[in-house]
Amino acid sequence: MKKSFFALTALALTLALISLAHSSQAISQRDGQQSIILGVGGVTGVYYQVGGEICRLLEKGRRAKEHNIKCSIESTRASVFNVTAVRSRKMDVGLAQSDIQYYAYYGKERFKNVGPDNNLRSLFSLQSEIFTLVARADARIETFDDLAGKRMNLGNPGSGNRATLELLMKEYGWTPRVFKFTTELYSAQMAGALCDNKIDAYVYVVGHPNSAIQEAANSCPSHVVSVTGDTVKAFIEKYPFYPEAVIPGGLYKGTPEPVISFGPRATLVTNDILPDEVAYHITKAVFGNFKEFQAIHPALNSLTPKSTLEANSAPIHPGAKKYFQQAGLMK
Repeated sequence: MKKSFFALTALALTLALISLAHSSQAISQRDGQQSIILGVGGVTGVYYQVGGEICRLLEKGRRAKEHNIKCSIESTRASVFNVTAVRSRKMDVGLAQSDIQYYAYYGKERFKNVGPDNNLRSLFSLQSEIFTLVARADARIETFDDLAGKRMNLGNPGSGNRATLELLMKEYGWTPRVFKFTTELYSAQMAGALCDNKIDAYVYVVGHPNSAIQEAANSCPSHVVSVTGDTVKAFIEKYPFYPEAVIPGGLYKGTPEPVISFGPRATLVTNDILPDEVAYHITKAVFGNFKEFQAIHPALNSLTPKSTLEANSAPIHPGAKKYFQQAGLMK
């Protein structure tokens, strides 16, 4: 079964690339059949698994003759790429962080130069991608405030980790000078640097459980730190696409209690050109098989149908709204 699934996925990726190369509007119709492209992320990430499952569930509905929509996933560089492709009509639907969706809709931050796109629409949100502060046990870091004077990894320039950290630092009135010294490591380098005693802490904006954080927990005495307090509360109120989130206790060695933080949500973003019936059936495919959908990754365990209406930075697509109203989740 796995072999056939991956074979279908490989074929889907090929079809997606061909479609993107020959059309400025990804959605196509042939013999009454509608074909859509769904942008995901790298093949080892949660986005890839989530997108593959959405397409599989759509195919399940198509085989049951509920609709005639075919779905192909494309592995991409994730959020920014996907939103940009949706904006330019080269992709129908894409997975993206709620903050990136917000910036694209309102034309802020990295989308400031190209301006707002009020044609963007949300279908629903998914797992939290939590602002996760990991610290060495001997660094005496129990709160975000304790980072002052420590050796801190800011993250590589242009990364979501770096952008979110700098935004919170701005709320604190901090510059990098508040730290003893800083590094600009990529996510794959962070756990090793922590356990080699080259840094005291790093931030990773990610869904849980996460193998990189597991690596640090198992390789050296470290723990995940709660990020709370009045400044963080004010930050969350200012940026509603960063809702409060909880990392369950016992998920990582050294962190037996639940950890409170915040973070963007993964969202499914599209535009107002997507036909209502397509948006409706994408939504129905997921929520009509919700337990089956959740089972693909532990990061989806805490998701509820109601929580998927939170942290959507663009208006809900009318087709998705129709399903939510039928399901009693929206008025």
